[in-house]
Amino acid sequence: MGRFMIDRPATAFALDPSSKNTKRLTDDRHLAFIRRLPSVISGIFGCEACHIRYGNPLYKKVHTGIGRKPDDGWTVPLTPDEHRTQHSGNEREFWLSQGIDPLAVAAALYEISGDEDAGRRIILQARSAKL
Repeated sequence: MGRFMIDRPATAFALDPSSKNTKRLTDDRHLAFIRRLPSVISGIFGCEACHIRYGNPLYKKVHTGIGRKPDDGWTVPLTPDEHRTQHSGNEREFWLSQGIDPLAVAAALYEISGDEDAGRRIILQARSAKL
């Protein structure tokens, strides 16, 4: 044991919800709903369901790294080009530069999933806040 090391029992992180053993929640109907909405960035239609990987304790959202997708509830609509850009660098910085809290948008969209009029209002509100 090093001088500044803390001795942790093998079970110290056994209850960590970010464990790879935790089954992710899938929702094909919600993903289809997200794809019918306009982009939260540009307002353009023809979107993909973009999963948000970074975590935030405020939303009880755990970080999901490469090799594991987040639950389908943590998605927002982005055009294919926007989606690629979002995943090409630091995701948190990407969203900060857009002036959008994607976790708040994703949570709101999941709450009303299937209601396209309400979904468009949420997207419009998120886009208006950044302008």
